[in-house]
Amino acid sequence: MPALTRPSPTLSTLVIAGACWSLLVFPGVAHADDTLGDGTQGTEQGANAGKDGTLSVTAGGVVFDRSKNGSGNSAGALTSATSWTPPPCWYAPKYTPEQLQKTLEPIWDAGSTGYEWDAEQRNRYVKGHPYKDFNKDKTGKGYFWDSYVDEDFPPGWDSCKEPPFWVDLGDPPPAGIENAVTPEILAELAYAEIRVPSTEVTLAPAEATKVNLPTWAWLDAAEFKPVSVTASVPVLGIQATATAEPVSLRIEPGTKDAVTYPASGVCEINNGRIGEPYAKGKADQTPPCGVKYLRSSGDGTFPLQATVTWEIQWTGTGGAGGDLPDGSFGATQNVAVQEVQAVNR
Repeated sequence: MPALTRPSPTLSTLVIAGACWSLLVFPGVAHADDTLGDGTQGTEQGANAGKDGTLSVTAGGVVFDRSKNGSGNSAGALTSATSWTPPPCWYAPKYTPEQLQKTLEPIWDAGSTGYEWDAEQRNRYVKGHPYKDFNKDKTGKGYFWDSYVDEDFPPGWDSCKEPPFWVDLGDPPPAGIENAVTPEILAELAYAEIRVPSTEVTLAPAEATKVNLPTWAWLDAAEFKPVSVTASVPVLGIQATATAEPVSLRIEPGTKDAVTYPASGVCEINNGRIGEPYAKGKADQTPPCGVKYLRSSGDGTFPLQATVTWEIQWTGTGGAGGDLPDGSFGATQNVAVQEVQAVNR
């Protein structure tokens, strides 16, 4: 029977576990290690509000500027139109030589990780295979990079298993390490932070929708404008901005007994707006965007689903840029459909 081996823990796993333990033992106290350059501990996530109410948030070595993002209680995250998803974990600068020493030595002294793992770590970071004395002779000339995790812990959050590695300032990270921060990776992380406004559409004529009467649908042009998030790593001087721009609205009436305008149910953006507001006298006209119900909803309602598709582009340090997969965000609203009441004289 082959011998069983226990997988070695990564440093990030140990730090996460330690933080969780601290929260259990000392409620309200969190420990973290992503402040660089001054030998002190920082916070895994901290927010600084400006006088204008904008917010920059540091999470996992990356600073997010959300001041141009969508806002409000109904704002939500985008769902990729493809199988692609933003990185669940990534690598970025985390430790100065002194900070790595202050992080590792208490773990070794505790002896809870086992002699073999501790010996491997000492060999790697102290005895010169490949780093001697935590690379202290290079203090100020680079950082130890380590993995960070999306705080929502999506699938794959634990896939970044590389131990902390050194990168000189100005040099790229070692080849073959997936999701080491670059402008493109920052753009993908910014994508995950984009929030877009609710997709509740305005329906008219006013009051309840009538059977066989075209109902006009449109979105408030003031709300549906491009939004963006910028992600940066200040110690590296790199950044990227992901911008989402609305391009179309899909209407699903919530019943097969209905027709949509246009027939595809997809209303393209036109002159900066989606759909056209209803105006008096247009009740019998065909709306550029809308729906016509062919039967009453009775005592209930039909769940109309309105989904906006957003096109995502990004720009970054050094003139980098490109496209990311389209995203969508939708909402359901209940629509009451009444029979037209005939008046006999």
